Parts: sequence; C-alpha cells; structure tokens
Amino acid sequence: MNIIIVGLNYLPEPVGIGPYTAGMAESLAEEGQCVTVVCGKPYYPAWKIDPAFAGDGVSISVERGVRVVRLPLYVPSSPTGRRRLLHHASFAARAAVAMFTEGRRLKPDIVIGIAPSLISSSVARLAARTLDAKLWLHIQDFELDAAFATGLLSDGGVPARVARYFESWSLSADRLSTISPQMRSKLVELGIPYEKTTEFRNWASIDNVTPLQGASSYRAEWGISRPHVALYSGNIANKQGIEIIIKAARILSGRRDLIFVICGNGPNRKRLVEASSGLDNVRFFDLQPMERLSDLLGLATVHLLPQIGSAADLVLPSKLGNMLASGRPVVATAAAGTGLAAEVEGCGIITAPEDAAAFAAAILTLIDDDEFRKQLGRSARKRALERWSKFQILKRFRQELSACVS
Repeated sequence: MNIIIVGLNYLPEPVGIGPYTAGMAESLAEEGQCVTVVCGKPYYPAWKIDPAFAGDGVSISVERGVRVVRLPLYVPSSPTGRRRLLHHASFAARAAVAMFTEGRRLKPDIVIGIAPSLISSSVARLAARTLDAKLWLHIQDFELDAAFATGLLSDGGVPARVARYFESWSLSADRLSTISPQMRSKLVELGIPYEKTTEFRNWASIDNVTPLQGASSYRAEWGISRPHVALYSGNIANKQGIEIIIKAARILSGRRDLIFVICGNGPNRKRLVEASSGLDNVRFFDLQPMERLSDLLGLATVHLLPQIGSAADLVLPSKLGNMLASGRPVVATAAAGTGLAAEVEGCGIITAPEDAAAFAAAILTLIDDDEFRKQLGRSARKRALERWSKFQILKRFRQELSACVS
C-alpha cells in the first residue's frame, strides 16, 4: 500500500504522541508498505523548536524506511487556548500544501490523520477525498473536551457550538480508532457507528522496560539516599492535575524515608517548582533519554499518575503502560468506573481526583507494606504483557488497515 500519515508530532520528540506515530509508520514500512509522514518540526514537550531543526524551510529525510516531511510552524512559549489554536492552524496551513504535493507524488491508497489536532485531521480528510484514497482517523485524545475540561476554552456560546460542529464534521472517515474502550464508546456517543471504530492503544516498551532487580543508577547519579521514591515522569501540563503531588509531599514531609521525584518538562513546571518552595522532599529533573527509561522507572518504589477528574476518559495516559512494565505499583487519581481506574485496578491504588490526603495515604500504604507492594508490582508487569504489547497491538492495526483498504 501507499500510505500518507499526517500528524503534528513525530520523533525525535521523546514523549507524547510523536513516538507512537513513528512506531506506527515504521511498523508499516518494515512490512513493505510505502509510507510518507507529514508532521511539524519537533518542539514537544519544551514548546520550543528543537535547535537541530531550526529555520523556516521544510525538512525531508528518510528514517527507518519512512519518508518524513517536517514543516515549520508557530510554537507558542506559553500555550494558552488561543495560542494553541494558532499553533494548530499554522501546521494545518503548511500541511495542506505538503499533503497535496506528496499525494500527487505517492498516489496513496489510504490517508491516516492523527488527532490532535482536529484541524490537521480535516486536512487529512480533504486530501483523502481529493486523492480518492480511504481515510483512517486515529484519535489520541478528545482535544475539544479536554480544552473545555481544563479551562483552555469556555464551553458555551457561539464559539463552542462552532467548535462542536467542526469536530463532528472532522470525524467523518472510513475508519476511526482510539486508544481505550471508553474513548471508543465516546466516538459512538458522537454518532459514529460502532462497526466503523476500533481500539488501537498506545503500547509499552515491555522489551526495553523490565523490572530492576538491583538499585537504579539514578540513585547515585542524583544523590538520592532515602529508601523510597514516589516518581512522576512525563509531561507537566494542565490535564495531569500534577499539583496534587506537591500537596501530598507537604502532607508527608515528616517521612524521612520518602522522596518525591518529578521528572519532566512542560508549560506548568515553573508553577510547580514555585509551589514546592520550602519542601526538602521534592526533587525536579528534566526528561531522561529513552534508552535509560528502564533504569529511570526502576528508581520508583511507587509510580504516581495524577489526572484531573474532568479529563477522565478523554485520554488514556500512554505513560501508564511503561509504569506497569517496570513492575512497580501505581497510585492514580480517577473516579470509579473510568477507563484509567479499570487499567490500574489490581496493579495499584485508585484515589479520588483532587483528594491530596487520600493520595498521600495510598502512597504510605504501598511503601509501608512490602508484600502488598511487591504483589501489585508483579500484577503490573503481567498486565503490561497482556494489554500493552507493541508487537500484538501493531500486528492487529496492520491487519485492520489492510482490511479497510481492501
């Protein structure tokens, strides 16, 4: 097949959607398909263009069998709602030209659009219709609902109605996929026939991330002497609700056997650092290289996965798979019955969103009960093998993609 994928994010972005779009593209190329990716120049999660890709020109390269067309775009240093909209629109405008240029060259059998953003997904829709190709839309998160939930956009009035109409129009595709059963149900709620949808979840690096038997090398490197580490690693943004970690650290500041490690970047990191002022049990570090991910996640006694309640089932955090693969239990904030709660059940402890006291108590339960913690850790590794295998997930995706085209 000839395939064009259009999506804002791609490698070498270390976290977020980029690595999964790259994994999808590379898997198809390894199978012998002719794959082109149209994406933005890397900027995430620092919200700053990677210096290696600076400049206003288009960058074209072949990487692991995939033709990658990287486009210049507007990247706001402070991504407010309006600036994010301009950010997505700037990519969509460039992508529209690139899609038709690449489309005439490749004559695709199928166009795959990655959302977010829906603006660029509309480019995929127009390109597919113009080029007489099938359209597959893959939804990583429901950005419009997430924007309303986090206060980036106001859910009311004419702008909200226009946005909802645009979302409905953009979701017209031959096939739609998303990353959890609950998000698949959300598509059906939006009027998509169930048989046109499928679950295509993000995978864990279960071959590269394995349970550590000894101490992580990060202990000596970062000078961590306390026996227990409560670890958060990932993007620091609005829908994470990560402020609860600082509140829990204050509650547990008297525990000299525990330290909180926050490893990540994002628009809310500065505010989080300011909120931790006066605490000696919180340490901040930048995102670490992917090749050291197993060692980083093995630093944890317990993983922390906060999420605000209003963002429940709008996204399934992809970092969860690797947390489980590390063989460590997870403390997550989620309401009962949500997708995140179902994924963590039996592998950790669920507490109510925004309840810092319950969050702190769950952390103590795990660090004070060695046998319970180890039992949950073994279950976490087993869950990762059962549900988050890259090989099985991509194999099923390739089969469904071929069926869609034929």
